[in-house]
Amino acid sequence: MTLPRLPKSVRYVLLSLRDLLTSASPFVIAAAGLLWLAYWWLDPMPPKTITLATGPAQSAYAEFGQRYAKALQASGIEVVLLPTDGSSANLELLRSGKADAGFVQGGTASAQPQPDEPEAESLLTLGNLFVEPIWLFYRSASAQAVTPGGQLSSLTQLAHMRVNVGASGSGVPTLMQTLLDMNRVAPKNITLSQLDQTPATVKLLQGQLDAVVFASAPEAPIVQMLLQTPGIRLMDFHQNEAYARRLPFVTPATLPNGIVDLARKLPSQDVHLIATTTSMLAREGVHPALRQLLAQAAMQIHGQAGWFNRAREFPNAGNAEYPLAPEAERTMRTGVPSLQRYIPFTLANLIERMWLALGLIIAVLLPLGKIAPPLYAFRVRSRVFRWYGQLREIEERLEESPARAPELISELNALESKVEKIIVPLSYTDELYTLRNHIGLVRQRLLTA
Repeated sequence: MTLPRLPKSVRYVLLSLRDLLTSASPFVIAAAGLLWLAYWWLDPMPPKTITLATGPAQSAYAEFGQRYAKALQASGIEVVLLPTDGSSANLELLRSGKADAGFVQGGTASAQPQPDEPEAESLLTLGNLFVEPIWLFYRSASAQAVTPGGQLSSLTQLAHMRVNVGASGSGVPTLMQTLLDMNRVAPKNITLSQLDQTPATVKLLQGQLDAVVFASAPEAPIVQMLLQTPGIRLMDFHQNEAYARRLPFVTPATLPNGIVDLARKLPSQDVHLIATTTSMLAREGVHPALRQLLAQAAMQIHGQAGWFNRAREFPNAGNAEYPLAPEAERTMRTGVPSLQRYIPFTLANLIERMWLALGLIIAVLLPLGKIAPPLYAFRVRSRVFRWYGQLREIEERLEESPARAPELISELNALESKVEKIIVPLSYTDELYTLRNHIGLVRQRLLTA
């Protein structure tokens, strides 16, 4: 059973499409190659996981880590939370490449020596996220042995007390040592320990410690609990302005009257505090799309008004200790890109990262595209013109040997039979009919020879 022969009109269309595709093949191959090169160079698709160094359990870092994980999960990115002892440990993990991003307290970098390895990866900041006050909670019973009112207002009054200054992996021990040195409190006159927040709080409540020091955002559950615990007071740093002038990474802060509980008027008066600014650092090798997502999550999580800041005051790039990531700068300036508001993040990110490359590719391919029409015309005409060589050969043989005319007529008839089977687009049929006309002229010469 034979297949039905296609109508000539369909054959003309299919032949024209084949010629067009064949002629445009260099253009298509070049476009595909440039697209692959741009995709490889830009690497638009980010990894599906990112490791975030947070902090101790029940700390503000741990709480914010959960919020970041939830925010990035909406874009299909899994955040692996890495609990640590605090800011110093986070910085070490970032420098060693064991974490992609992490919360780092202001002043932590200056307290640690820079790594000597030349291949150590650079770090970028995604902006300052929140103010992290120094919370010095003490037992009022212990303070009554120092002052009649049982209220402490100076670090010099901590002499001969048992004070926990935070875990060794946090930035608090180094900061507290600096503050004690500034107040000329000799190490032998104070009993210092470096327990984690939870066991230190338990010992404070049991009377085994006189004071504990935290550097944490007010969202930390332990801070919230101690602010409302009877018999536990928060030290008022009356000289917070002086501390801020002496230490560049410290800023003065005020805990307003009644901010903890308006009904109970907690605290009963404004409390002066000193604070550091916590930022998020990321390795330079982290995919730009992931840095962009983290910066967008920071706007969502830290952009609200808080105890120590007004709305939209954070995140910001003020007094950054590390270079600001370009993605964070754009997010702070323009917010979430328009495409990501209407289409999924993966597709929006692909378009946003590839559109400039596509523009450059089009600019390169436009001159190359001018080759396709002449190449198409040459391919179609060559189907006709290649028979002129045989026609010319028959004429030359006739001139050399007129007696061979009958033989040459047979060759010419075979040539004409082949030419009749040639199919060309309608726009080039004049070339085909010109060839047939020339075959007729050669036949007349052969018949009159």
